Amino acid sequence: MEYKMGDYEVAVIGAGHAGIEAALAAARLGAKTAIFTMSLDAIGNMPCNPSIGGTAKGHLVREIDALGGEMGKAADATFLQSRMLNRGKGPAVHSLRVQSDRDEYHKEMKHRLELQDGLDIIQAEICDIRTDENGALKELVTKLGAVYEVKTAIICSGTFLHGRIYVGDVSYESGPDGLHAAIGLSEALERLGIHLRRFKTGTPARVRRDSIDYSKLEVQAGDEPIIPFSFETPREGLKNQVVCHIAYTNEKTHQIIRDNIHRSPLYGGMIEGVGPRYCPSIEDKVMRFSEKPRHQSFVEPVGLHTEEMYLQGLSSSLPEDVQVQIYRSIVGFENVKIMRNAYAIEYDCIDPLDLKASLEFLKAEGLYGAGQFNGTSGYEEAAAQGLIAGINAARKVQGKEPVILDRASSYIGTLIDDLVTKGCSDPYRMMTSRSEYRLLLRQDNADQRLTPIGHEIGLISEERWQHYLHKQELIEQERKRIEKLTFGPSKELNEMLESRGTAPMETGAHASDLIRRPQVSYKDLEPFDTERPHLPDEVTEQVEIQIKYEGYIQKQLIQVEQMRRLETRKIPEDINYEEVRGLRLEAIEKLQRIRPHSIGQASRISGVSPADISVLLIYMESCKEK
Repeated sequence: MEYKMGDYEVAVIGAGHAGIEAALAAARLGAKTAIFTMSLDAIGNMPCNPSIGGTAKGHLVREIDALGGEMGKAADATFLQSRMLNRGKGPAVHSLRVQSDRDEYHKEMKHRLELQDGLDIIQAEICDIRTDENGALKELVTKLGAVYEVKTAIICSGTFLHGRIYVGDVSYESGPDGLHAAIGLSEALERLGIHLRRFKTGTPARVRRDSIDYSKLEVQAGDEPIIPFSFETPREGLKNQVVCHIAYTNEKTHQIIRDNIHRSPLYGGMIEGVGPRYCPSIEDKVMRFSEKPRHQSFVEPVGLHTEEMYLQGLSSSLPEDVQVQIYRSIVGFENVKIMRNAYAIEYDCIDPLDLKASLEFLKAEGLYGAGQFNGTSGYEEAAAQGLIAGINAARKVQGKEPVILDRASSYIGTLIDDLVTKGCSDPYRMMTSRSEYRLLLRQDNADQRLTPIGHEIGLISEERWQHYLHKQELIEQERKRIEKLTFGPSKELNEMLESRGTAPMETGAHASDLIRRPQVSYKDLEPFDTERPHLPDEVTEQVEIQIKYEGYIQKQLIQVEQMRRLETRKIPEDINYEEVRGLRLEAIEKLQRIRPHSIGQASRISGVSPADISVLLIYMESCKEK
């Protein structure tokens, strides 16, 4: 028997990393919001690696924070170890990564949801989605028969949707970590005409801390001083609490895998889903890269108050007895004790080409998708999509235009544009190489790029906005001062320059010209800059980067201006591409399906040529004249 239980403007289905950001954003923008989860104890769960950030992923977390999201703050509050990746390269690819306390992160995020005004948290499994006679979203129905009237809904199902676990020849319906799979929702989506497909991912075993011989492993310490994810987190007082370690597989490990590869559900054909290209299982790595004598594994603590250790890089779906052999063949793991075995999980997701750039479904008004449900991998990619979906769902019920970030504004914009324009054939992972504008899209300047947008839409408080404006003012003042500052040649200054491997000065020079030398930093000039004001590190960092890379930045800004001219050419939503004479059949098919919102997006669709774009522009101009 069904019964009415309430009504909401925005309903979020799933309380993982995507769902959390979606629900908080919608509620903070004034929409009456509910978040549904199959278990309150799984809110903000980290079923795979208990870490936040990493290459390009760290950029996403800082962008989420710059817009007013929550992931960065929670990561700062619960981290165990912090490292800045790619320090040996330029600032465009510097990426923050922290090892998090898994249990504390869950508690932190659960409590933040509980404290949010205008947000209800409901433990329930959504099994049905209903629309009205016009195809607009109308109701959600739980497994117990509760009916909720909703105006919009965001599906953030992660790996739960028809989830199936694989360990060797054993498989069974399940979500991650032994939680229940979500079964009914897949059928409901198919009834709405939404096509589903199968992806898969995996996770390594968790082992006892005291069963590892750390004297045989490499130590991996954290970095200090620590740079936080959130622009609101003070840098003072942040400390690493643990060290991590590195272990390596060997020929014995690889032989065990080769001898048992026939028992792998992946190689035996049991698993239908497509796995992540950039995060293969250990058996996949051994079989695909047979020339490599070893593969590394990062040994990372799951939390301060647990004895579980996570073996990053050793995910597997081989049988449990084979897993024991594999792990114990690794130096330092000879007596390792498995607490949770490794497994692969297969789940339902959608083709993101079925979504608009706002993350709303093209053919289901009011229904949005975010996270692994959209075909991505990773907590950070999920949170980024959840934030945008939550913003746009709230704005839809308020009669406002959606927020669509372009590729030059952010990695979030690049991520979503890639998904809805190009689609994905395997779980999508963000990488710095996916952006054409990565010198502009640095993690250090995420606030400059996105905080004005967050403030405009209502997610950035006035206090934070004033702090941001003050920071920008300090950057501008110091940059102008440095541009005017000159140094005459001196013995001490030339000795410093020669010690850095660069030519000494023969005549006077501007401080900015010295900083532009690759070998010289802003800090190097401090002893000679007697009028230098005391400024926060985040200010001086921006001054140095803006001066040192000014020429390259200007070139990219010119490219951005050219791109944005195409982005401003909006395509009518009701256009019928079959009526556009001169378009090739492949272009008509792709354009009709993807429904690009601008000429810029249309130009990035595979199968749409420059000639097709010219034809489309001519057609749009002719329509204006009529």
